[in-house]
Amino acid sequence: MWCDNCLLIFPLRHGAIAWDVFIALYSLAGSIFLFRYGQYFFFDFPEWQIYGGIGMAVMSICVINIIGLSNSTYMWMRVCFFIWPILLITTAVRAGVMMFQLDRKQGNIIWECNNGGQLWGESAGDGYGNGTSMPSGVCSAGFHSLYIAFVFSLVIDFGCQLYAYFLCWRFMKRIEHYYALAQSDKGYY
Repeated sequence: MWCDNCLLIFPLRHGAIAWDVFIALYSLAGSIFLFRYGQYFFFDFPEWQIYGGIGMAVMSICVINIIGLSNSTYMWMRVCFFIWPILLITTAVRAGVMMFQLDRKQGNIIWECNNGGQLWGESAGDGYGNGTSMPSGVCSAGFHSLYIAFVFSLVIDFGCQLYAYFLCWRFMKRIEHYYALAQSDKGYY
């Protein structure tokens, strides 16, 4: 049998719950940021909403995983085990596209900062504004600092999700192992 505690930072069940809560909270925060201020960074209409929606999907799978871990439910663990790889691929593609779009449209973001945080001319003309202005901290940090922060946060997000998927797989295998022991002739549990 594979090592029960290999590659675990925390105890399996409670550590996985804590890890999923962490991922769900920062995915929620990132999604709210994208829904509220995404039009200042991404200039094609549904783009920032799609990115925020993917963050909400990640948060949802983490909540389902938390429920499965809390109840030791094999069904919910299998659901997460089969849906999470699709989200991992989607998240990786999203990260690549976000980095590309930020790099490609850096002139627009710099223009917004130089003009008092107002929305880029074409975006404002198309009615993408929601009455808010660009967060002042973004402009004071500079575009390259913003870009590096986005890249690192997207890579760290992918790594955290990959580890959470590993914990999901590990817990699912533990449930299968205990079920097999309970069904054996020796009566172990």
